Amino acid sequence: MKRRNFIQQSSAASAFVGLGGLSSLGFSEAPKHITILHTNDVHSHIEAFGPDHYKNPNMGGVAKRAVLIEKIRKENPNTLLLDAGDIFQGTPYFNFYGGELEFKLMSKLKYDASTLGNHDFDNGIDGLYAQLPHADFDFLISNYDFSNTIMDGHTKPYKVFTKNGVRIGVFGIGIELKGLVNDTLYKETRYLDPVERATDMSHALKHEENCDLVICLSHLGYQYDSEKVDDHKLAAKTENIDLIIGGHTHTFLDEPTIVKNKADKNVMINQVGCYGLYLGRIDFYLNGGKPVSGNGQSVEV
Repeated sequence: MKRRNFIQQSSAASAFVGLGGLSSLGFSEAPKHITILHTNDVHSHIEAFGPDHYKNPNMGGVAKRAVLIEKIRKENPNTLLLDAGDIFQGTPYFNFYGGELEFKLMSKLKYDASTLGNHDFDNGIDGLYAQLPHADFDFLISNYDFSNTIMDGHTKPYKVFTKNGVRIGVFGIGIELKGLVNDTLYKETRYLDPVERATDMSHALKHEENCDLVICLSHLGYQYDSEKVDDHKLAAKTENIDLIIGGHTHTFLDEPTIVKNKADKNVMINQVGCYGLYLGRIDFYLNGGKPVSGNGQSVEV
């Protein structure tokens, strides 16, 4: 079955998984329901593809995404909207406006946070900095050291959100820029080890910030045959992450992938392709502050 038909015919279907080895909904009280919506690699695709497009006719577009997001927020006010990077580059909107329109529209959609992808440096670190006033949301990146650049102090390593009494910690991890981006564009930005930083951030969020859920916004890529760090390796080498929202490789997943972490607990990995064609949705259910179960799906835009 083609992916598009799968989504259209199975929009209510989801991948049910147990977290932490649990797979039952035997709650002693009503569970708390948290919804995570996410995008990645939208690449300046503001408008929907045309009706005659060879591959994605009538798909995507910020306007249709906004309608979906608003509908889901009405169903569950306890919703976060996140992005995994590569907001910039891909249509003339970026060439003409340098990212201003993308940030303004994401602010209108009330994104809560985003990480940075390599293409977000395509106008240089100065070009990225110039567009920050148009973003009413936080950029989370823990393994780029901007201390000797104009971006110093304008990103955060992580942020804690509270929804219905549930503490949700979100942090960002970016891919190594060297080899992907001309070094004159990212200047003196220092790249820090992603596994070390993810270990530190997730530990701090789980044990110091007392978060019930820990989410990593990753622009590392889904999975590589080489030793290069990817989302699978990041999940397996850490132990406090509940969900990795991925980007960079434009990987479309019908449902989240489950990987065992260092503590032999389940970690969800999800990524929804590119260009805003799909909106990722993950629903967590918590009992007594503990994530007991989660289900995920990709919603066609």
